Amino acid sequence: MYATISIFLKRFFKQSTIFKYGFNISPMYRRSTGKINYVSEDLLKAQVKIPITYKNKNYVGSIFGGSLFSATDPVFMIQLINILGDTYVVWDKEASIKFKRPVKQDAYVDFIFSEDEIKQIKKQVKNEQEINLIKDIKITNQDKTVVFAEVSKTIYIADKTYYKNKRKKK
Repeated sequence: MYATISIFLKRFFKQSTIFKYGFNISPMYRRSTGKINYVSEDLLKAQVKIPITYKNKNYVGSIFGGSLFSATDPVFMIQLINILGDTYVVWDKEASIKFKRPVKQDAYVDFIFSEDEIKQIKKQVKNEQEINLIKDIKITNQDKTVVFAEVSKTIYIADKTYYKNKRKKK
């Protein structure tokens, strides 16, 4: 459903605008309490703010760990789906979080790909048909001087034709 809406909206809006507001109005993402603050025109950079509110504050007054984790969940995958295009399959495969300290203020996460990284992904997929990409991110305060948590995400990326043939064999 979201992919279909996105295709329609591309007639009227920039992809970065659709990405930002699509996330921010999506009921599933809104429940994480994360909010996309910024998306670059090329979608290589996105920033999420996780404000501390009554919706995500736990018994001891810090942001519930599940809110932190869920706010980081879909961003890399959706970035790559849009950056790489229709000839690739992208799935979140695995994620882990290591909490460093309680979050008693707004938290921020930056999701960044470089152009070289995207070229390398395409090259690897061309050679290997499928890869697992590991991305590590930090949940921090606004000026990035305090790290609240570290998240590691494994993202599966494959050539679409290869992926379809692989699925048929199962």
